[in-house]
Amino acid sequence: MIRRITEICEHNIRELVNDVHAERASQDASSPTRALMNLRMLTFPVVSSWFAFTVIACAPSNQGNQVGSPGQASAVSPAGSVAPPDTSSQSGAAQAPPAAEPAPQRPPLRPAAKGAYSTGEYRNLFAELGHKPADIDAKIAKAYEQLFHGEPKEQAVLFAAGKNADGPKAYIMDIGNGDVRSEGMSYGMMIAVQVDRKDDFDALWNWAKSHMVHAEPRHPGFGYFSWQMRPDGTAIDESPAPDAEEYFATALLFASHRWGNGKGIYDYRKEALNLLGAMKNRKSITGTVNAGKRKATLLSLFNAEHKMVRFTPDSDNFAKNGDHTDPSYHLPAFYELWALWGPEADRAFWAEAAKVSRDYFVKTTHPKTGLAPDYANFDGTPKAASWDAGTANFRYDAFRTAMNWSVDAAWWAKDPRETELSDRILAFFESQGPKYKANFTLEGKPIVEHDSLGLVSMNGVAALAATHPRAWNFVEDVYQREAPTGKWRYYDGMLYTMSLLHLSGKFRVIMPPAQPAASAAAGKR
Repeated sequence: MIRRITEICEHNIRELVNDVHAERASQDASSPTRALMNLRMLTFPVVSSWFAFTVIACAPSNQGNQVGSPGQASAVSPAGSVAPPDTSSQSGAAQAPPAAEPAPQRPPLRPAAKGAYSTGEYRNLFAELGHKPADIDAKIAKAYEQLFHGEPKEQAVLFAAGKNADGPKAYIMDIGNGDVRSEGMSYGMMIAVQVDRKDDFDALWNWAKSHMVHAEPRHPGFGYFSWQMRPDGTAIDESPAPDAEEYFATALLFASHRWGNGKGIYDYRKEALNLLGAMKNRKSITGTVNAGKRKATLLSLFNAEHKMVRFTPDSDNFAKNGDHTDPSYHLPAFYELWALWGPEADRAFWAEAAKVSRDYFVKTTHPKTGLAPDYANFDGTPKAASWDAGTANFRYDAFRTAMNWSVDAAWWAKDPRETELSDRILAFFESQGPKYKANFTLEGKPIVEHDSLGLVSMNGVAALAATHPRAWNFVEDVYQREAPTGKWRYYDGMLYTMSLLHLSGKFRVIMPPAQPAASAAAGKR
């Protein structure tokens, strides 16, 4: 059989060579084209799987590819071949010998054994994929310029809001909902300090301090920020959303280290330490909120017993839903920094909170899909809120959970389970195909029909902790996207921009200027 295959191969090759020589002898410079046509004539009749195997067996080896890989399949498939009548492409493929599984096109990611805080080295996954540093920088700059300074109707989410005694003010608007959220304000400040835009940072902080913060000691939200505002500076809901306070505090610490401390509200370190103290230690305060429309009692933002961030400090909600948390509010990468730079009396608490959150990620994510719920109890079980039972599913809040454990792994590398979590969740989304949906049950059943750039962005960041080569596809998916426009550009845009910074190695721990080398500082802890 093998001898007969070899004879057929040699005969076909001789015929092709003779045709080429004949064409060269009788035609002008266009003869290679005719020779190629002769090759096509030889291959058009190939409909037999046996003969297809003959061609493959005779073909020279293609180093780096296996039979069945995309590159080689295109090289040996007959151009213009037609399937037999009444035969689908699937049945035609079934007649061919089973193809070997393609070899991985890229190597495992191999997360660093030591975190970036100790080494000072932040991986640029875009560059590792072969993208040029200048192109990566241009992509980040383009996204920032569009979302922070672009055309107001379709592009921008940041809007100037006049001046006061402390200087210019600006807010970030959720375009789709027509409001200003503490979440977006804190994200905007974090992005601005990472890209060294003090003007935007200060304008956002000025607006937050002028309109969002509760400075009256008798107010239940004293020391916190209203989570939902109108663009005119009036409150819609005066209770806080604690993830914003977490980002505010960390962004302020980074600003202190990058630009130094100014006066008043621009004494960044003082503002950060005051906020951290309130988040952990503030006593309960009872009073009226929302312009006197409701009586409320608000507690600290962290549950001291469980050492976890609360979904809300509003005790009225405890009566209906129990004191609980939001997995996407857990930020152990930040807690480690607070354990180094925060109020000294609370540093041990923050170090323990980081450990607790790492354990919590394992408890609250599904063991097969890796999906986390929007809200969850302190034991990790999903929380179906009294006003929306869907919060027990993987929805928009939950997008961020993978980013949180992956950044923790990249900065601190203290828990190998975070690598397992990233590999697990990316395996699930790979199984859903390239156009995967935005929301799922924890078991993996889609519950909406649309996709989301925000989720694509967060899955890209999950690659920071992943090992399996599939993760490169999620990184490349982010790189190929552009900053969003239109009605829903706010949330997707904030997550997308942060993902660009994380995946390019430009979302960093901004160290105190007087601090010794990072490794030495880490050793003193």
